[in-house]
Amino acid sequence: MKADKTSRTAQYMALFRALETILDKKDRLFSDPYAIHFLDPKLRFATRMSKYPSIRKYIQNTIQKKIPGAFSSGLARTKYIDKLLQTAVLDGVQQVIILGAGFDTRALRLDFLKSIPVIEVDHPNTSNYKIETYKKRIGQVPENVSFLQIDFNKQDLEQLAAQHNLDFTKPTAIIWEGVTNYLTEEAIQNTFSFISKFAKNSHILFTYVHKEIIENPKSFVGGEKLLTDLDKLEERWTFGFMPNELSNYLNQFNIKLIEDLGATEYREKYLPNRSEKGYEFYRTALGIKQ
Repeated sequence: MKADKTSRTAQYMALFRALETILDKKDRLFSDPYAIHFLDPKLRFATRMSKYPSIRKYIQNTIQKKIPGAFSSGLARTKYIDKLLQTAVLDGVQQVIILGAGFDTRALRLDFLKSIPVIEVDHPNTSNYKIETYKKRIGQVPENVSFLQIDFNKQDLEQLAAQHNLDFTKPTAIIWEGVTNYLTEEAIQNTFSFISKFAKNSHILFTYVHKEIIENPKSFVGGEKLLTDLDKLEERWTFGFMPNELSNYLNQFNIKLIEDLGATEYREKYLPNRSEKGYEFYRTALGIKQ
């Protein structure tokens, strides 16, 4: 991410959610009425115009051409994590922590989170923009949300936790979506070590990319172009896991891998009638602290 700007990829995810929300209630996978507020004027206009079928088709075709599979994958992933989070809450988690929150609006749009503390951790640029957007376009900052800001060049999660007295004794749902692929191996290990300090039955819901997309982008549809475009945005992907190695990796942190699905699988689960291809290298996993 460029030093003086918010993440462009975070805005793209907000665009996908906003486009889904425009659909009729019977046709949409979920509703996120807040997502549109995080878009620049051109994207807001495009979203509003997408109520017309011909324009929506043009927008979807443009996204598919630019980032094959990202749209449907992003929508299905959002719904999948929503459902995993709801299960975690029913299973007794008492707080939610979102690492690298971006423009995630779950604290507002999911009714089952209204009475649960949500702690969002992000870079100051994105965090401040999000707070100002809530104030300007929604009128207030959600009462159940705390915004913790961190510059990983100057501070680590342990220091942040000590500064804000995070409670490690509560079973916690930790969402780490769209982040691991931008970090170093050391940062990944340090973060899982931090997560492992939370109480038994804490749930970690995280995404990652197949390691092969980084080592051999041509092995996936649209991979080579995507990584080139990310370099131009200064949002280069730097880390991935091999899916068959993930369970053993998590075991060292006393985290049991419960589920690990690729984009093809969670699209089939939630969007079986949308046949879009691509982004098969993006995966979502659930682990539970033992």
